[in-house]
Amino acid sequence: MGAKSLNKRSSKSKRSASKPDNIMPSASSHFSFTKVPLLVLLVMAFAVVALLGISSVMWSTLTSTDHSPKFYAIQVLNEFPHDPNSFTQGLLYAGNDTIFESTGLYGQSSVRRVALHSGEVEVLQEMDSSYFGEGLTLLGERLFQVTWLTKTGFIYDRNNLSKIEKFTHQMRDGWGLATDGKVLFGSDGTSMLYQLDPQTLKVIAKHIVKYENQEVHYLNELEFVNGEVWANVWQTDCIARISHKDGTVVGWILLENLRKGLIAAGQRGIDVLNGIAWDSNDNRIFVTGKLWPKLYEIKLQPVRKHVDSGVIKKLCVP
Repeated sequence: MGAKSLNKRSSKSKRSASKPDNIMPSASSHFSFTKVPLLVLLVMAFAVVALLGISSVMWSTLTSTDHSPKFYAIQVLNEFPHDPNSFTQGLLYAGNDTIFESTGLYGQSSVRRVALHSGEVEVLQEMDSSYFGEGLTLLGERLFQVTWLTKTGFIYDRNNLSKIEKFTHQMRDGWGLATDGKVLFGSDGTSMLYQLDPQTLKVIAKHIVKYENQEVHYLNELEFVNGEVWANVWQTDCIARISHKDGTVVGWILLENLRKGLIAAGQRGIDVLNGIAWDSNDNRIFVTGKLWPKLYEIKLQPVRKHVDSGVIKKLCVP
């Protein structure tokens, strides 16, 4: 989030019986259990039970679904320049190698259009110094932005970033925004994930986000990715993958190596991981952080080994 940052996954078996040549089979001859020894019947019965048991186990295996959270590390595919003075609060990909970004800090907040490959700020809309810019999302031709410590938001024209409208929302605060193209998803720094009507900006649904029955607080910047809401968790190096249907955390993405890599390279003054952008056409994921000099294109790598839930809670659930 904001200023606070500065302070601190049967075979059938056939059996032939010889018959005397002078005996012709009757047209009505059929298999008769009365002619079969009792022992054979018992063996057949046990075989049927065994077969049914195996079939039951196989069916259960084939149809079972593991609903436990999945865990992912990352592989960096590409690195792009990013304005090291950008206190990133909202990030989105808009096609044609174009990024839109919302930045924070009083007196430095802005909405900007950025060229992906060069990091160049192509269009900049500075905000009034009384506002601290936060989450940003794009729906149609309109960019929606919320602000910290207020219930005020703004709508901009995506083409020139001219301010179209000012609105008031019903969330407790303004931290993150995302959209599935129909509704807006919002966060307010708590464990609540909101759904907003993009026309009225009223809350139409909300869910408490939980991991193993524990609330996940400090939901920050949001992105809608392949039917899930992804959320940066403030002051962590984790992204929560959330079911927007009930708020359940269905997976965690662990990215601590990005920030550690920047620090190891001598970068000073960088703040927390924040900013997720999704290119739905080419299935690309981009991430960055506040005051980071780089924006990364990443690929998820499923963690195959066992991950202790207690460790995840320490890393990702403040």
